[in-house]
Amino acid sequence: MAMSFRKELRDIIQYRNAYFLAFSATTGYVCFGWEIGLIGGVLVLPSFQEYFGLLSESASARASLSANIVSVLQAGGFFGALLSTYFGSRFGRKPALLASGVIYLIGSIIQSTAGIGTSPAVGLKIFYFSRFLGGMGVGLMSALVPTYVSECAPRAIRGRCTGSIEVAVGLGNMLAFWVNYSVSLNISLGQMQWRLPIIAQIIPGALLLFFMLFQPESPRWLVEHGQYEDAAAALAYIARKDQDDDAVVLTLSEIRADFVGKHRLPLLTQFRKMGESKIIFLRCTIPSLATFFQQWSGTNAINYYTPQIFAGLGFSSTSSALFATGIYGVVKFVVTCITLAFVIESWGRKRTLIYGGLSQGLMMLWIGGYAGAHPNQGIVPGTYVSIVAVYLFGVSFCLGWGFTPFILGSEVAPGHLRMAVMSLATATTWLFTYIIAQITPIMLNRITYGTYLVFGVASLIMVVWVYIFIPETTGYPLEDIKYLFEKDIIVRSLEDAPGGRIFLGKRRAVSVDELKAVDALPTSSPKDISEELKSRSEEESAQGQSLRNSNSQKRENPRII
Repeated sequence: MAMSFRKELRDIIQYRNAYFLAFSATTGYVCFGWEIGLIGGVLVLPSFQEYFGLLSESASARASLSANIVSVLQAGGFFGALLSTYFGSRFGRKPALLASGVIYLIGSIIQSTAGIGTSPAVGLKIFYFSRFLGGMGVGLMSALVPTYVSECAPRAIRGRCTGSIEVAVGLGNMLAFWVNYSVSLNISLGQMQWRLPIIAQIIPGALLLFFMLFQPESPRWLVEHGQYEDAAAALAYIARKDQDDDAVVLTLSEIRADFVGKHRLPLLTQFRKMGESKIIFLRCTIPSLATFFQQWSGTNAINYYTPQIFAGLGFSSTSSALFATGIYGVVKFVVTCITLAFVIESWGRKRTLIYGGLSQGLMMLWIGGYAGAHPNQGIVPGTYVSIVAVYLFGVSFCLGWGFTPFILGSEVAPGHLRMAVMSLATATTWLFTYIIAQITPIMLNRITYGTYLVFGVASLIMVVWVYIFIPETTGYPLEDIKYLFEKDIIVRSLEDAPGGRIFLGKRRAVSVDELKAVDALPTSSPKDISEELKSRSEEESAQGQSLRNSNSQKRENPRII
């Protein structure tokens, strides 16, 4: 234990520049988390409802208006994510991130002043516009940050660095939840009660702009645009080594080799090349599928409508519902930090998705079953169990589907198409976040407990998809991940799954080392290659090497990222 702690401490010291880079970029996701955690609490504040005339509306009209206020942010995020491909590829990841911060700040300032000097009806329209504009800024951030961090992070800590996205989201959620609770208790009924939480969200946007000023551009973007000296300097900064260090030289040469013939592809060409082969198409669709499934876990339904959900479980007062919501935010944030520190690199991407998906699905099914059995919303012992189940859902989500889809997506996407692929994946996130935000209040109003059952079944479907079709990517350099999809994808996926070898018998996937050997022997005949692979296989068998040992050797490769 002590040795492990000392090793972790050495890694933190060695990679402190990379950790600070990840921290700086993922401040953008604090903005994202604040936005999605903020509005649910603001909507239930009496001051907000009174200011915009919601108290005189029917329950169905209020539900529809709430859905519109929440989902207009997602509409802006969808278009922002799509635009990220052009801006991130044309101007660079860093300038595009800075621009996203400026757009977010402008949207937040307008949002916090909506209705001043105008009628409530006009103020509501301004509120809609400002949330759309802020959503565009957050949408740009949400697509750019995973790409930027994954392209810069050393592969030894890439999971942690990219996974810090969810820590940032959890931090933003938690702060927004508690700000909402604080104003409900300490600010008297009036405009400032609902404006203050919106004003506070300006802080993370300003921090993003400040911190990103000190960070380098993505080395892979620099290589793609022929700026090799700057790329070497960026790599040296990230790894805290000299530019002529062997690890820097090797990493730069392999990134350059991966971009041969793929430099500065036009935007439409990038999208066309997603279908140039079955393997490329598969790698390009996995990120979008992962984020699609993530949204159907029900997490954003809880993020946006937690106060209403807790009210449905028996919390009648606004302050008690907001307090329970604040506790939910703390639980998610703490578990995310623990998972990021101790789980993501040791368990890998696949196991976190499987275990997290199973747990969150079971929690949703319990909540749905309880809500169906106790429709009168009275407080009984099962009420407290269901509240704990909501918290355990947050724990389970943070364990797997909270941030692993972003890590997995940024890893499997082909390097020359990564920006376009991740923009589509993020646009998918925003599109279905929009859909979930629209339909959740309607579902809670019409099918009540069936809402949770839908999300629970969806989580179990996600687990099956990951178990059968997704290989483990932990520990591989980004340029080597293509080999995981070259041959025997389902066999390799089952090999990597818990207990998956039971279904395979004696079948085994061709190892990555063997597939790389094929690339290293382009002039050999098929017979020569076959004999070489057989010889390598026999040698590994004689030495008693397992797949995990192979992964361990792979991590000792001097490549930086």
